[in-house]
Amino acid sequence: MLGEFRRRFGEGDIRVFWAPGRVNLIGEHTDYNGGFVLPMAIDRGTIVAARPAGHRQVRVHTMNLNESAEFDLDSGRRPRTGSWLDYVEGVARSLEARGAWLGGADLVIQSTVPVGAGLSSSAALETSVGMALLTVSGLAMDGKSLALAGQAAEHEYVGIKCGIMDQYVAAMGAAGHALLIDCRSVESTTVKIGFRDLAMVVCDTGVRHALASTEYNRRRAECERGVRLLAEFLPGITSLRDVSLDEFQQYEKELPEVIARRCRHVIAENYRTLGGRTLLEDGDGVGFGRLMTDSHASLRDDYEVSCRELDLMVDAAMGVEGTLGARMTGGGFGGCTVSLVRIDCLDPFRDTVQRDYARATNISPAIHIVEAADGAKELR
Repeated sequence: MLGEFRRRFGEGDIRVFWAPGRVNLIGEHTDYNGGFVLPMAIDRGTIVAARPAGHRQVRVHTMNLNESAEFDLDSGRRPRTGSWLDYVEGVARSLEARGAWLGGADLVIQSTVPVGAGLSSSAALETSVGMALLTVSGLAMDGKSLALAGQAAEHEYVGIKCGIMDQYVAAMGAAGHALLIDCRSVESTTVKIGFRDLAMVVCDTGVRHALASTEYNRRRAECERGVRLLAEFLPGITSLRDVSLDEFQQYEKELPEVIARRCRHVIAENYRTLGGRTLLEDGDGVGFGRLMTDSHASLRDDYEVSCRELDLMVDAAMGVEGTLGARMTGGGFGGCTVSLVRIDCLDPFRDTVQRDYARATNISPAIHIVEAADGAKELR
């Protein structure tokens, strides 16, 4: 990577930054509803080599796509391109909107996070680029503010109304721990992963359905409608986070059937997430695995963001001895699943899941054993 940087931009002092992807263990589609999520940063990430420039231009090259681009910080924002550059320019503009006067920079980017797999390659890109631009400009920003700038880039420059989870864990993750994030207060608690003989395994379905982004924004709108309808019976609520299961069950018949199912998932998922924290700390793999499997059923049936390939992958995983739980992770409509698997069963798990999934889909899936990693940092 450093050789590529020097070839493109010449010799000089180069600084290198890293931000991780993430796997959400439980708590899906709760973040933009002001609820709770329980992700962990993973040992796959995006590396950015950076050097300050003597002007206000940002020149950037991505090794993954072998593409280059540039933009001028003194010019107005360009129209959305629908490409990776929206994330890079978006985070630069968002940082400046928060008072960070950036200098120009030369950047080379390389990522080991599969794009579109539900492992948050976009947040890893935003967070690593954001840290690089700040640091080579002689500036600093706390992790939460960096995460909020990344989220704003996604909202305003990419067009995805995501919650804060992905950028937050990319900035604030901790090795050996998950993060319980309260997405309303934007505060977190580190949760030690207490499993001794279990591993988290990410299985990539190899499919990326195009409807994911439009359906994501539709689900958000459906949840907002649910809040408005429930507020007629529960004055003062501002999000589904404010509704208990008992209250929902009392009034769910007043909601349109589809809206009721969307609300049911979010409200129950918050309970699963809070319960999962204790089970994770206690190392209760059986209990945590059961919550993962319940979460997938809810995402499939009530929230309707799964797909045939995700369901096949979960079924293949659950058919292997030593698998305690499995669920889709990420926004849905393709991407990855996460399974909790006994370490002594990893080899048969990999062999069986690859075989069964390939038979059903003619796709050979990538399977990754992941560990909890630190959040964004400069690499020495």
